[in-house]
Amino acid sequence: MTHVAIVGGGYAGMAAAVTLAARRIPVTVFEAARQLGGRARRIDYRDVALDNGLHVLIGAYAETLRLIEFVNPAYASALLRTPLEWNVQNEFHLRAARLPAPLHLLVGLARSDGLSIAEKFSAARFLALLRARGYALPRDISVEALLVQHAQSERLRRVLWRPLCVAALNTPPAIASAQVFLNVLRDSLDATRAASDLVLSRVDLSALFPEPAAAYVQQQGSAVLLSHRVTAIDPLGDGFEIEANSERIRFTHVICAISPHQVNAFLIGITALSEIAAAIEMLRYQPIHSVWLQYPAPVALPAPMLGLTNGLIHWAFDREALCAQRGLIGAVISAAGEHQDLTQDELGLRVHRELQQHVSGLPEPLWTRVIAEKRATFACTPNITRPSQVTPLKNFYLAGDYTTSDYPATIESAVRSGIACAQHLMRHG
Repeated sequence: MTHVAIVGGGYAGMAAAVTLAARRIPVTVFEAARQLGGRARRIDYRDVALDNGLHVLIGAYAETLRLIEFVNPAYASALLRTPLEWNVQNEFHLRAARLPAPLHLLVGLARSDGLSIAEKFSAARFLALLRARGYALPRDISVEALLVQHAQSERLRRVLWRPLCVAALNTPPAIASAQVFLNVLRDSLDATRAASDLVLSRVDLSALFPEPAAAYVQQQGSAVLLSHRVTAIDPLGDGFEIEANSERIRFTHVICAISPHQVNAFLIGITALSEIAAAIEMLRYQPIHSVWLQYPAPVALPAPMLGLTNGLIHWAFDREALCAQRGLIGAVISAAGEHQDLTQDELGLRVHRELQQHVSGLPEPLWTRVIAEKRATFACTPNITRPSQVTPLKNFYLAGDYTTSDYPATIESAVRSGIACAQHLMRHG
């Protein structure tokens, strides 16, 4: 009888678990931590629910949104969905028009504040040319090189293209894959108007999907085991043996859904997976720093999600407006930079000082909390080699945002990878 071990209870692992459980295929999910979500999970601090990454969904994340709706009874109230609005404080503001794609964006660009007429025309011409070429490049280059090729001004790059690139790929434009960036633009800005919607979570990221997914999986008779660290995956003639918490259990299939910098501990030594292990070993990583600031009184940002330039902060989130968390602001700093040389206290203070420049009368915070994911995503560079979900080892699969995908390391990539593993398993037994 089929019994699937899923190692890792993040978005990829839980997407695989839900897909299989919906077909009444027994699964056991092993999660080393005390909570689900992986690199998109809740962290409780001073009785406040924080996220270890300030992730933003978009309407194009069709599979993620479908699964959230499938398992989360509070789906409608858990998400705030609004038409695309790009707000870079005091520099640029764009709101998509209520028109079909791509007119919604082109009209929004024409009406935007902060760009000259020539710059608006330049951006529109750039998008039109990309569309005419099917968002495909003859060869992959860096995002920055692509922008220079198409004569995008420094201001356009600063307030539009670079923030988009860093938000989507978590990789500096100077080294980021232009082809993957164009894939994101194709599916978010040029598919349907709804695809470009911003979708902000009103609850913590564990409560949004992984925890409701676990409840669903358990309702179908399968198991989700927290605080169960897998220490060995041993191939057998007719399956696998998993060791976790000093107990060994046999399974017919394994979906390994842990982060790439951890997965090779299991792959190295399995001859059939040596090439995949070598490819994963070549991946390089980029950090994400989430800086949380708790203020003693209500604080209102100019927008629930506010872009900033000329400082460390890329985006600031008004958690009071989004989640009713009084006086709480979350700031995200994507990719590598000078902030990595600061202590957590120094970084918290630096972020507070930057926010003071944009929010009048901002008091001193009661506390700050820095959550640093040093290897939050793989560096999405040109022509990067990413492993397939299906491996040469029979009935052994890889799930995660680093596996083969048109997209960079996003929640949608993770979810799609988990679904792909489950679908292949169901087709091929």
